[in-house]
Amino acid sequence: MANNVLQDVVTYNKAGLALLQNSYAFISTANKKYKDFDRQVPQNLGATVSFDLPPRFNTVNSLVISSQSAEQRVHQLTVDKEASVSYDFTAQQFVFNVRDYMDVFGRSAVAEIGAKVEADIALNAKTAPFRFYGDGVTPISSYLSLANALAYFRNFGAAKDNTRGYLSDLTFPAIVNSGLNQFTPNRNEKEMNSWEVGDFSRCQWYQSNLLPTHTAGSIGEAGTTLTVVSFVPAADGSISAITFSGAGTDPDAVKEFDSAQFSDGVAGQANLRFLTFIGHEISQSPVQMRVTADAASAAGAVTISFEPPLQSNAGKDKNINVAIAAGQQITILPSHRCGLIIAGNPLFCAMPRLPDENPFPTSNLMDPETGAALRMYHGSLFGQNQRANVHDIIWGSTLVPEYSMKVALPL
Repeated sequence: MANNVLQDVVTYNKAGLALLQNSYAFISTANKKYKDFDRQVPQNLGATVSFDLPPRFNTVNSLVISSQSAEQRVHQLTVDKEASVSYDFTAQQFVFNVRDYMDVFGRSAVAEIGAKVEADIALNAKTAPFRFYGDGVTPISSYLSLANALAYFRNFGAAKDNTRGYLSDLTFPAIVNSGLNQFTPNRNEKEMNSWEVGDFSRCQWYQSNLLPTHTAGSIGEAGTTLTVVSFVPAADGSISAITFSGAGTDPDAVKEFDSAQFSDGVAGQANLRFLTFIGHEISQSPVQMRVTADAASAAGAVTISFEPPLQSNAGKDKNINVAIAAGQQITILPSHRCGLIIAGNPLFCAMPRLPDENPFPTSNLMDPETGAALRMYHGSLFGQNQRANVHDIIWGSTLVPEYSMKVALPL
């Protein structure tokens, strides 16, 4: 009997993994290099693994060397999420009602877990990028919009491989329709058959109905322009917090993960531009920031903390063309839905295997293509006529900010 139950568990779990793999873009495309780091990385203890990012240097225009410090840049991936779905039956219910229906219960349970994991991984589109495309009001509705988004993404500097874009499923019909009147017979025939964008401009596009939304603070919702008043640079000259005027008085003036951009055309001020991430040349990308903490305004002033730190001093961390100065202005995006563009596989996901629930029959399988690992176990409460089934999972994800850009879509 134990073998029969265990065999059933394995069958249900395999069906569940296929459902998880086929339904969700973020799970299936996330980088699984450290999917099982508790076993992959010798002597790594705890729920966090660190991995390296490419070092940064600065070029000196001389044959006379000027040695600079070499810095190992690191990023961390932490498995800090867990989810489970359980259901139970009496012996009579199991025998007469659900024994032949258990695979359906299993599929539905895993689909629910899959949606939870997918939505959590998708949250990286909201919490990680400091650059963005779109204003959160104007729809992304044409191939030209996709091309512009990719141009801005690459203008800053981007990995050339594995470029992926994730947009709302309701965005794609208008984009496809915009291309049907163009004279591109092969592409049009494919799109009319599938109504999908697929690969465009060296980017593979995916659709999701689980993209996160961001609720902006009152300043972003009102479209208020803020003016730089003061700031206190760090010892290296970098700036990660600025006090602005024009904010009114509101406890919800600015929210964590708000997206801000320095304005062009301000009288007496140069237009701020990012430097290219490699090479430190002036790009055409406006300077943008991700707010790192809620902030209240009082008597018209608000102090906003943000990433990345803005640095105009010479060196490998210089990232803007002119120094921050009083009188410069910013605007903040209103509430929006968060799409995403990435390149170079910077979206990491880990789903380590959970231990067997001995003495209960347990199935713990990892899908070799997606790295999605699910555990299922089954047991009875002795003498209580209660048979329970449990599906559960642990996972963690992270996104390297400089390899990503948010796409601000209307709600």
